[in-house]
Amino acid sequence: MYSHHSERHFSDRNNWLRASVLGANDGLISSASLLTGVAAAAPDFQTLLLTGVSALIGGAVSMAAGEYVSVSSQSDTEKADLHKERYELANNPDAELEELTEIYRRRGLSDPLAAEVAKALMEHDALAAHARDEIGITETSAAQPMQAALASAASFCAGAILPLLVALTASSAIVPALAVSTLCGLAGLGYVSAKLGGAPVVPAVLRVCLWGVAALVITGSIGKLAGVAV
Repeated sequence: MYSHHSERHFSDRNNWLRASVLGANDGLISSASLLTGVAAAAPDFQTLLLTGVSALIGGAVSMAAGEYVSVSSQSDTEKADLHKERYELANNPDAELEELTEIYRRRGLSDPLAAEVAKALMEHDALAAHARDEIGITETSAAQPMQAALASAASFCAGAILPLLVALTASSAIVPALAVSTLCGLAGLGYVSAKLGGAPVVPAVLRVCLWGVAALVITGSIGKLAGVAV
């Protein structure tokens, strides 16, 4: 921790950081797991190449589409709430003023101060005040579908490229090489995400590595037992 007193906060990174970590983590684990399962069945080079490239491209497109659709749903809900607030402010301003005043009362302000603050904020920007304090929408937390989609797709490709390169360049022992490189990549991802988010490093690294081990063990076992690509 450090402060002098203009302390630094990290919540403004939440939108793109969440999507980036999710995409890179998924790219590493899903591609490495798929390649581990296929490699355990001892395929030829062309099959391994096709599997890796398909996993990278298909995964990136899927992540982008999924992020865009899900975050767009959140954005639609926020827009609907803001539309409702605009209507209420235009047609029931006194009720909205009392509603905002009550919010500040519950937060610990005295009745006169709560009323004064609510009135001042309503005069400055009524919609922003209600969006922030009644609904919980701020510039930092507002949904940004395209940003989330691009961050997730790009980070998925960055994560998926590592196991693909390892699988295609390892002359032998592809499965152990995939396991080691993927765990190193996950540890690096956990470290970077923790640093960018101002969080403890060790829990972040352990979290991604444990799930990565589970995924690799399961898919590798299936490929080995079945003797076919999975």
